[in-house]
Order: sequence, then C-alpha cells, then structure tokens
Amino acid sequence: MLAWLNLVFLPLAARFCLVVLFPFSGIDKIIHWDDAMAQAKSTPVPFVAPLLVLAIIVELVTPFFILFGWHDHIAAFVLAGFCVMTAVLYHQFWRFTDFWVRGESVARNHFWDFLKNFGLVGGLLLLIIAGTFLSAQTVLRNPLSSAPNVAQQE
Repeated sequence: MLAWLNLVFLPLAARFCLVVLFPFSGIDKIIHWDDAMAQAKSTPVPFVAPLLVLAIIVELVTPFFILFGWHDHIAAFVLAGFCVMTAVLYHQFWRFTDFWVRGESVARNHFWDFLKNFGLVGGLLLLIIAGTFLSAQTVLRNPLSSAPNVAQQE
C-alpha cells in the first residue's frame, strides 16, 4: 500500500494539482472565443487568431503529457513559457493606476494573476529539474531536510 502511495498516488496528485487549471482554461477559450479574441487583441501581438489556437492546444495537450509522464519535461518547459508570456502580456499590473486604491483594484487583480503565473512557472521548472520524487516515507523520516540532502542519504 505504501509503495503505491509513494510511486503512484503522490506524484500523480502533485502533477494533477499543478496542471488541472489549464485544460479548463483552454475549454473556456473555445466556448468564449469572442471574449478570448478580445483579450488577445488587447496586446500588440500580431497573428492573434493563430496564436490563440496555439494557446488552446498548449493548454489542452501539455497537461496530459505532464500528468502521465510522457515527454513531461518538454511539456513542462512549453507550459512554463506559456505562463511567462501570459503573465507579461496579459497581466501588466504596472499599467494601471489603482494599485494603492482602497477597495476593488484592477491593478491588484492583475498583480495576483501575474504572481500566480510565476508560481506555476516555479512548479513546472521544479518538475523539469527535479525529475524524480522522494517517497512519502523518506519525507516523513526526514521532514526538515532538503531534497538533495535526503536523496544523497538514501
């Protein structure tokens, strides 16, 4: 039972949590195509429609590669790049003047979305560089140790 938890469930759960939002975002872009096009046209990027189709493909395909471990490093790299581009192009919090205003703020909303994108980038980069997961048993035996040190002890 513990082996199944270590080798299958925890890594799969971690990958699922990391990528679960992307397919829904891709589906949302398909269902609300006109809104997605309007947002895409809000930047100076050319070839908006083909790039939006490419974004949908990235959001629908790469999460499954990551989830099932098939070319997951390449998929995570592509998805990380997608998150960086999304943050920089569509969450430019610095362009709004209401950051410090009390109450609702467009700038703060974009700021949090900007940071969330980079949080996802960090998780995706960890997936690329870490490559393997420590077992739950190893983590429980060494809860305060860092991953490279624990891996060397094993």
